[in-house]
Amino acid sequence: MSYFSDSLAGAFQLISSFDPAIYKIAFTSVSISLIAALCAACLAIPAGIAFALNTFTGKRFIQHILNTLMAMPTVVIGLLLYGLFSRLGPLGHLELLYTPTAIIIAEALLIFPIMTNLTISAVTSADPRLVPTLISLGAKPISLAIQVAKQMRFAILAAIIAGFGRAIGEVGAAMMLGGNIEGFTRTMTTAIALETSKGEFETGLALGILLLIIAFLVNFILSWLQR
Repeated sequence: MSYFSDSLAGAFQLISSFDPAIYKIAFTSVSISLIAALCAACLAIPAGIAFALNTFTGKRFIQHILNTLMAMPTVVIGLLLYGLFSRLGPLGHLELLYTPTAIIIAEALLIFPIMTNLTISAVTSADPRLVPTLISLGAKPISLAIQVAKQMRFAILAAIIAGFGRAIGEVGAAMMLGGNIEGFTRTMTTAIALETSKGEFETGLALGILLLIIAFLVNFILSWLQR
């Protein structure tokens, strides 16, 4: 018990003293996840709105694919991208492996189906009079999608925040594609795994506390937006 309490005290000491190594890792993790969330949102939000507003052949099948992708293990995404980005892979010439860009791509792919499904749910659960009213007022497909997005802006923002929360807690693909390089691709989750394996429990615990604080803030904002 004393070991855990001493480690916990040491972890809070690292946080309160603004240890540069700890906060550098936290900044790297937050910035990578934020960029990934914004990149995914640029594709997922329009795709989700278009999917919800249109009826086409194979719509149910695509919905099943999106649901399947939401449950895909992160190591599978990491494995596929590792094969693409490795030196012998088809995209090896881009030299993306072990860079923040590779982690961003992996996290964006990971949260894309989450954001898309949440956007679809938001649009389909909107007031059923919304779309017919906009169409009767002469809204064209693009302007219709824009107006729907404006009306559902809080729900869409909640989808983006939920995607960010999922991305910042990702570890499998970040470890495989980033290489856990100090000061470059080391995120909070990969650093926790490394420091714990090295016996640096205090450092790992400090990072874990910061990660929990960020997760709490993300969920608090998400709950507020959903209300």
